[in-house]
Amino acid sequence: MTTDSDDALSWEGDDVTEPAPSRDLPGGWNAVGKGSENVSTTQEHGTAEVHGAVDAVQAEEPEGLSTPMLLTLGVIGGVYFLYTVGWVLGGLRLQPLASFLVDDAMFLPWFVLAIVAPALWFLASIVLTRGRAAWVRVAVLLAGAVLLVPWPFVTVGVIGS
Repeated sequence: MTTDSDDALSWEGDDVTEPAPSRDLPGGWNAVGKGSENVSTTQEHGTAEVHGAVDAVQAEEPEGLSTPMLLTLGVIGGVYFLYTVGWVLGGLRLQPLASFLVDDAMFLPWFVLAIVAPALWFLASIVLTRGRAAWVRVAVLLAGAVLLVPWPFVTVGVIGS
């Protein structure tokens, strides 16, 4: 005969039991942890069931940008805006110098293109790197920040000599 203290030290009755029968959770709830694969989730429509721990509603939601990425995009976007202002001021400063070299019909399209180039680069880099890693997007934006420097404004400035 065994006592209660001997029963506490035995392994008898500790075999793995069958998991509980499948249960239904209301729509929007997820089962997590051990045995969650046996729990089904009923959607709000009541007809379809999704088995497993993944909720169909959450799988459809797009993932947003992280806070550091939003800050990086804001700072680089501000730099591109300043580049646009620099191209306007530098291009206006170069117009009298370029008038004896080229006609205004040749100067004006390149002047407009130089003004909109930072905005176009920013927009194109956001759209074309949508599915890529964050470092790829930042690298493309930084490459544009190096390539689009408004050199007429940097070298001569607004007043110049």
